[in-house]
Amino acid sequence: MSDGLGDSGAGGPESAVSALEPGEVDLVLEGGGVKGIALVGAIALLEERGFSFSRVAGTSAGAIVGSLVAAGMKSPELYDLMIAVDYTRFCDETPTGHLPLVGKGFAIFLDHGMYKGDYFHGWIREHLGGLGVRTFSDLARPDPAGELSVEERYRLVVMASDISRGRLLRLPWDYSRDGLDPGAQVVADAVRASMSIPFFYRPVLLEVANSEPSTLVDGAMLSNFPVGVFDRVDGRPSRWPTLGIKLSARQKPHQVEHVVKGEVSLAMAMLGTMQSWSDHVHLDDPAVTARTIFVDTLGVNATDFAIGRAKREELYEQGRAAAERFLAG
Repeated sequence: MSDGLGDSGAGGPESAVSALEPGEVDLVLEGGGVKGIALVGAIALLEERGFSFSRVAGTSAGAIVGSLVAAGMKSPELYDLMIAVDYTRFCDETPTGHLPLVGKGFAIFLDHGMYKGDYFHGWIREHLGGLGVRTFSDLARPDPAGELSVEERYRLVVMASDISRGRLLRLPWDYSRDGLDPGAQVVADAVRASMSIPFFYRPVLLEVANSEPSTLVDGAMLSNFPVGVFDRVDGRPSRWPTLGIKLSARQKPHQVEHVVKGEVSLAMAMLGTMQSWSDHVHLDDPAVTARTIFVDTLGVNATDFAIGRAKREELYEQGRAAAERFLAG
């Protein structure tokens, strides 16, 4: 991979954002489960103000929304899809999960997750397919200046955590490390890996030549808000800025807030604290906060799969309002 990862950032992200004008930007989306419709609200406002998205990176819910944006879905269609989706159908239990009383515990122990994730996998594959996207080659973007490596010439980057080898994967960029052709890999597979919340969804196995398969889980284990993924490291000026959308109100440095209402939310809060720590370290940097849209998600839990339409509407409006404040500021 080239030393000049990405196009925005390390050539001066703060100055790039301070002079922000409608036009082309890279977009980075934080994960947040069912709160993902707040991302749609912010994206809708940005589109209405004349912004377009050259490339999109995301984790978990950010990968879901980001994959659809990268595939060409505009915000009105994205809103219709995310406002109506039945999240409870994403809770497709494993065979052991159906057992009374002890099923979910056995599912975690035997299947490494309470839910299969098969329904979601089919859902995202269907919607991407409807946009003409199956593999990452369908998301290739032109690079007339020849500044990007072959691996980086895609409109989407999905974050997944490889717990077999203890590394963050930036897909499709990092497929080549394991001898895989990035363009030939299925986009829905990468997104499914990125949303594999530990204990909730079964991990995804990545077959690697001449080695044991890698076990992939939620990218949030290592980076839930990879705002610097497109930053250049060669010292050259960025061609366009990066904007990040974060699914939390702006907090004090090193402060991570989670709503704890029971055993499941306690487990998620513990995971979330671990997941968010590395991301919050760089939120001390004014150059990072200057390009981040902070969305107050009203205390909604990422795994509140029973979330109703009214609350989704609120989250959507919160995203719009946060983007409006960001542009006004």
